[in-house]
Amino acid sequence: MPAYIVSCNESAKPEEVADAKQHCRDQGGTIKHEYTIIKGFSVEFPEDAVTTLENHPHIKSVENDGVMKIQ
Repeated sequence: MPAYIVSCNESAKPEEVADAKQHCRDQGGTIKHEYTIIKGFSVEFPEDAVTTLENHPHIKSVENDGVMKIQ
Protein backbone atom coordinates (compact mmCIF):
# COMPACT_ATOMS: atom_id res chain seq x y z
CA MET A 1 0.00 0.00 0.00
CA PRO A 2 1.22 3.52 -0.71
CA ALA A 3 2.17 5.77 2.21
CA TYR A 4 0.83 9.28 2.73
CA ILE A 5 1.47 12.21 5.04
CA VAL A 6 -1.83 13.54 6.33
CA SER A 7 -2.05 17.07 7.77
CA CYS A 8 -5.08 17.98 9.83
CA ASN A 9 -6.57 21.46 10.05
CA GLU A 10 -4.59 23.70 12.40
CA SER A 11 -7.76 24.33 14.41
CA ALA A 12 -8.51 20.60 14.76
CA LYS A 13 -9.05 19.48 18.34
CA PRO A 14 -7.36 16.28 19.59
CA GLU A 15 -10.62 14.34 19.25
CA GLU A 16 -10.96 15.53 15.63
CA VAL A 17 -7.43 14.32 14.83
CA ALA A 18 -8.35 11.01 16.49
CA ASP A 19 -11.49 10.90 14.32
CA ALA A 20 -9.38 11.38 11.17
CA LYS A 21 -7.04 8.57 12.24
CA GLN A 22 -9.99 6.28 12.96
CA HIS A 23 -11.39 7.08 9.51
CA CYS A 24 -8.08 5.88 8.04
CA ARG A 25 -8.28 2.62 9.98
CA ASP A 26 -11.93 2.11 9.01
CA GLN A 27 -10.97 2.44 5.33
CA GLY A 28 -8.18 -0.16 5.60
CA GLY A 29 -5.26 2.11 6.46
CA THR A 30 -2.49 1.64 9.01
CA ILE A 31 -1.17 4.60 11.02
CA LYS A 32 2.64 4.50 10.91
CA HIS A 33 3.69 7.66 12.75
CA GLU A 34 2.09 10.61 14.53
CA TYR A 35 3.80 13.97 14.16
CA THR A 36 4.17 16.45 17.01
CA ILE A 37 5.33 19.54 15.12
CA ILE A 38 2.27 19.50 12.88
CA LYS A 39 -1.18 18.10 13.52
CA GLY A 40 -0.77 15.09 11.35
CA PHE A 41 0.34 11.53 10.83
CA SER A 42 1.67 9.13 8.24
CA VAL A 43 -0.50 6.29 7.05
CA GLU A 44 -0.33 3.38 4.64
CA PHE A 45 -3.62 3.64 2.81
CA PRO A 46 -5.29 2.00 -0.20
CA GLU A 47 -4.63 4.18 -3.24
CA ASP A 48 -8.14 3.73 -4.60
CA ALA A 49 -9.65 5.21 -1.40
CA VAL A 50 -7.38 8.24 -0.96
CA THR A 51 -10.15 10.65 -2.00
CA THR A 52 -11.99 9.74 1.21
CA LEU A 53 -9.04 11.27 3.09
CA GLU A 54 -8.94 14.37 0.91
CA ASN A 55 -12.66 14.96 1.54
CA HIS A 56 -12.57 14.37 5.31
CA PRO A 57 -13.65 17.55 7.19
CA HIS A 58 -10.69 17.56 9.63
CA ILE A 59 -7.97 16.88 7.02
CA LYS A 60 -6.20 19.80 5.35
CA SER A 61 -3.90 17.92 2.96
CA VAL A 62 -2.77 14.49 1.84
CA GLU A 63 0.66 14.06 0.22
CA ASN A 64 2.61 11.06 -0.98
CA ASP A 65 5.22 10.02 1.58
CA GLY A 66 8.59 9.35 0.07
CA VAL A 67 12.08 10.60 -0.61
CA MET A 68 12.29 13.79 -2.62
CA LYS A 69 15.38 14.75 -4.59
CA ILE A 70 16.57 17.94 -6.19
CA GLN A 71 19.24 18.27 -8.81
